[in-house]
Amino acid sequence: MPSSGRSPTTPPGRAAAAPRRSRSLSPPWKSGWQPRNVLNSLWQEIFLPESRKPDYKLVKEITVLCQKVRCCNLSGKERSKLLTEALRKMDGKYLEIAGSPVAASVLKLCVQWCSQSEMDPVFVALQPHLLDLSRNKDTGFLVNYIIKGASKEQFALFISSLHGHVASLLHHTIGASVVDRAFHQATRPQKRSLLLELCSTELQLSKDLAQEKQCRLSVLNIISKHGLQKSSVLQHMTTIIQPVLEKGIVEYSIVHMVISEYLTIADKTSALDVIRQLIPHLIQGSSVLDEDVIGQLIPHLTPTKSKAQKKRSKAKKKRSSELLLIRIMQTKEGLKLGLACLKHGLEKDRKRIIKSLKGHIRKLALNDYGCLFVICRLSIVDNTELITEVVVDELTKHLKELIFDKNGRRPLLQLFHPLCSRYLTPRELFYLNYNVPSPVSKAGYSFC
Repeated sequence: MPSSGRSPTTPPGRAAAAPRRSRSLSPPWKSGWQPRNVLNSLWQEIFLPESRKPDYKLVKEITVLCQKVRCCNLSGKERSKLLTEALRKMDGKYLEIAGSPVAASVLKLCVQWCSQSEMDPVFVALQPHLLDLSRNKDTGFLVNYIIKGASKEQFALFISSLHGHVASLLHHTIGASVVDRAFHQATRPQKRSLLLELCSTELQLSKDLAQEKQCRLSVLNIISKHGLQKSSVLQHMTTIIQPVLEKGIVEYSIVHMVISEYLTIADKTSALDVIRQLIPHLIQGSSVLDEDVIGQLIPHLTPTKSKAQKKRSKAKKKRSSELLLIRIMQTKEGLKLGLACLKHGLEKDRKRIIKSLKGHIRKLALNDYGCLFVICRLSIVDNTELITEVVVDELTKHLKELIFDKNGRRPLLQLFHPLCSRYLTPRELFYLNYNVPSPVSKAGYSFC
């Protein structure tokens, strides 16, 4: 007899009820779509009960060890012993640990303090995944510490893994910080290989170009030497620089160098367009993110900080809220961009810059490159009333301190004897005479 489709307990005339689904705590997205690790980790941290979180006991154990390591009165031997124990517990699970926001901060602490022999297994386990970790705000700082503690051979492997991915990482807020960290630590040939990749796709295939004795990258020399088309190089650099400017990722020295080289080959319209897009970012605070964000998101497993660590964290937040124009004055590439904005920006742009520097002139004047920026601003006289109010009045308030400082006295001497070689070196005079080639005819002022 054929089956009627009803269960024996179902009354006649009523359809069989659908089987009850067991309650599941899986994420609400479809199983066919694989989300990024950060979504999985956040879902587990927020919605899963503690007993069902993967490796919860391990995370709790290493977090307790991390709290002990952070004690200020701990001896070196005791700290080394605790770090060894924490790394032993994480052995074989480094990638899973890095996927958890809280556990990643613990792994960062271990990488920061461990020995080179203990660092090697961590690098071997995470090396194939460093590019993916570099794009995550919870693990980007971990990659920075891994780069910092890597040996020469390990660092060379990381640089080679960046081949073909430098531009995409620069378009990412966290990835750009990783590339900049690697750029600062790299040797001259390694720096050239990173920079050449941003100049042209054709230069990526030339492996011997990075080994040349010429230490300074000059796009004009490379174009003439290798017979490249200037238009194609300009177009390639535009596709890299434009997203960086749109996202405001302009606080890194590798970005400064690329923009400076772009300005040397760009036409007048393109160069002025880049300068005008750059100015609003320079008079705003920095967009740098650090690991303190984790403590705000998931505080229940975040190790407590000592008073000294809280003080350092407060100082770091204060630095990140500073004007970007002040922060980039630590390098000559940043100085060149600042001078380009002053000399080739519109009068209203210079007015915005000088207004944003109110209260920061003293700090700039005491800086090696910042004092040159102040000298340049004093030399461009298009709003004497505003310059007197913002620059001269603040220099007068700190007159005694500035007179006895080697950098601070230079803006004062500029007022008495402009551009004198007795207090300015030839290199500093060269920086002050820096001009972007294409729009230089537009400017109605000159330094020497």
